[in-house]
Amino acid sequence: MLDKISGSRSKSLALLAIGVVAGGAIAGGGLAAADARVPRTDRQITNMTNEVSDIKAYYGDTVDAQGEHWPSADSNYAKQVAGVEKDAKRYLADRARNTHGPKKAIVLDVDDTSLSTYNYELETTFVYNPTSNAQYIATKTMPAVFGMNDLATWAQQQGYTVFFITGRPEAQRASTAANLAAVGFPAADQEHLYLKNKANPPAYLPCGATCTTIEYKSGTRAHIESLGYKIVADFGDQYSDLSGGHTERTYKIPNPMYYLP
Repeated sequence: MLDKISGSRSKSLALLAIGVVAGGAIAGGGLAAADARVPRTDRQITNMTNEVSDIKAYYGDTVDAQGEHWPSADSNYAKQVAGVEKDAKRYLADRARNTHGPKKAIVLDVDDTSLSTYNYELETTFVYNPTSNAQYIATKTMPAVFGMNDLATWAQQQGYTVFFITGRPEAQRASTAANLAAVGFPAADQEHLYLKNKANPPAYLPCGATCTTIEYKSGTRAHIESLGYKIVADFGDQYSDLSGGHTERTYKIPNPMYYLP
């Protein structure tokens, strides 16, 4: 899930730039060993140009006639995603045989779990900007993350209800739903697509407009459970998409482009 949440998006490249290394606590003092996180030489810092080249190679970067960048279906990224989907499909197929108990559901994050933001990331040199992001979402159709549209459609055919939970703001509901539909996902209507609404946060989120990503996502999953569903699988590209419980299993979609706490 690239869930674009302004002000909270910590870039993996930014972490590389400051050379994060293993830290710890000073025994007895409970204080962070700050100097352990500061690179002592340039050799402890990943070169950002090389890192971007590695990301492009991993995604199998291709450029179309308009100069836009897309991942390749035969890339190592696509192969890794396919492996996650294979494991999930096996588990979902097994669970679908159990027709007893609550209605079954799966939950998908949107950005970089359902829809690929790879081209946007390269256009903005991995620097998130809410204005450019909103413009991109409003005017362009992001492709599906390889195979995720097929997995979601298959799950629906097996009797699962498909929900989407994204950190995109409520103002992007129409564009988000249209993009998901355009690339073959099950209907992301008002009942099945949850977006972050800071102006009018739902009553089921005690944290209101101040929710962290984990609080917002896990709280929304809890709400879905309260509607009579058993969430069998939760899919996300960030660990914050998957933390907080209220799901039977979690599936991490690879994303080396950024980190969201």
